[in-house]
Amino acid sequence: MGSGPALAFLLLFSATLSSICDGGKVLVYPIDGSHWLNMKILVEALHSRGHNITVLRSSTSWYVSEFSPYYTSITIMQEQAQNLESQDFMTSFLKESIEIRRNRGTLWGFVDFYRNLFNMMGENQKVVAKLVVSIFENTTLIKELKETKYDLFLTDPAFPGGVLLAHHLQLPLVFNVRWLFNGEAHFAIAPSPLSYVPQLFTDNSDKMNFYQRIDNIIHHSILVYMYYFVSNPPYQAVCDHYFGPDVSVMSLIQGADLWLMRVDFIFEFPRPSMPNVVYIGGFQCKPSKPLSSDLEEFVQSSGEHGVVVMTLGTLLSDLGPEISEIIASAFANLPQKVVWRHVGKRPSTLGNNTMLVEWLPQNNILGHHKTKVFVTHGGTNGIYEAIYHGVPVLGIPLIFDQYDNMVRLKSRGVAEIVEVTTLAVESLTSALKNILDPERPYKQNMLKLSQLHHDKPMKPKDSAVFWMEFVMRHKGAAHLRTESYKLPWYAYHSLDVMAAFLAFGVLVMTFVWVSCRCIMRCFTRTKKITSKSKKE
Repeated sequence: MGSGPALAFLLLFSATLSSICDGGKVLVYPIDGSHWLNMKILVEALHSRGHNITVLRSSTSWYVSEFSPYYTSITIMQEQAQNLESQDFMTSFLKESIEIRRNRGTLWGFVDFYRNLFNMMGENQKVVAKLVVSIFENTTLIKELKETKYDLFLTDPAFPGGVLLAHHLQLPLVFNVRWLFNGEAHFAIAPSPLSYVPQLFTDNSDKMNFYQRIDNIIHHSILVYMYYFVSNPPYQAVCDHYFGPDVSVMSLIQGADLWLMRVDFIFEFPRPSMPNVVYIGGFQCKPSKPLSSDLEEFVQSSGEHGVVVMTLGTLLSDLGPEISEIIASAFANLPQKVVWRHVGKRPSTLGNNTMLVEWLPQNNILGHHKTKVFVTHGGTNGIYEAIYHGVPVLGIPLIFDQYDNMVRLKSRGVAEIVEVTTLAVESLTSALKNILDPERPYKQNMLKLSQLHHDKPMKPKDSAVFWMEFVMRHKGAAHLRTESYKLPWYAYHSLDVMAAFLAFGVLVMTFVWVSCRCIMRCFTRTKKITSKSKKE
């Protein structure tokens, strides 16, 4: 009888050892901030499958912990941190972006927007490129990384330091991706017709009129300029020095084995894709857990009216006193209770129905049955949690991709957008009441969207893990990767073929024209001779 538990323990221990022995070695090069929150979920999922994880982190890292039960870290010394890792910088950048957005309809506002973006992106790319050089020059570290013989390199290519390191180590490469250093990731790997695929910062849907298509092409051209003259030069200098002039960071990005794309077509507009793109939108979502006693008591006190939840993320919570007073006044006009993650001075117009918190369990409160509306800046993580739990959204987009995200939700009939630069108590109150109105379809549309999101053969996180292990088992996924990126641009667009056809057509037309002229000359000459003979 006593041998039963011992036998069970031995079997469990053997299974654990087998899992560990079968596990692969994964090297992770993350991006800090909210991007790490996504990457951490994949790291924990791989760890739970018995894989050994090593995370390369900067000494200036804000989010990526040096010590973790899920991974071993290697800290790279870095003198200068990225601006995006600084709370002070992001607060300043937000204020400047709001001021620029006030003039967005003017030519100067348009120029100022991209000038501000180019300055921020250019400085951050230089910092990342410098960090990569310090890694390459650390021969001891590089030797250690090569001798470890990793099975997989996992990185976020928004800042492509990891892409360069993966190429240097010659490892199978997997992306946890939505953005690249030149815009939305699909534009680098998949056909992207600008007639119906909206570019970043256009605020367009996939239904564009003639003028919106012109606007789409203009924004696309500017982002192409940003790639060649702002984002790419620091990395191209690294490529030229270490890999040779024939290698570019974009070719390395396009040569990745697998793209784990942090969206799906429940949220994103339909568009062409590629076989090595796996859509894992909402992979961070999970069932909600019970709220703390004080928060649960406040939520329950809302009665039949329910609760409005507002949070603008970690780095963008401080909108300044003027905008905060407007938001507080609008909330005070509602019969609902409000839970607001607020940073800064307490608004004087705050109503008795509003609870200010420095932090809130976003997923758990969105999953509460009394939550009626989610007020957000439009970050991808929060949007997918709202979809997962079926909560309509009121968007106050601020910077980067947030307005484009909200345009996608609005096109699905599950959200409204209020412009932060023209925010007023009346317009904000009206927008909230519209979404809360049970006669309007916001809630029903979001529940339908939530059903579509849940109706999948495999959970997004499980799909991500399967495909990463697939790459490990097969030492890459070259059979899924198009070789089109190796073509020169003129061959990719078949311009050389069209030029050959055009030249052939011109040649045929020239031949016909010359032949006709010769025939006409001969005919004219013959006619003249005949006429002369008759006269004689």
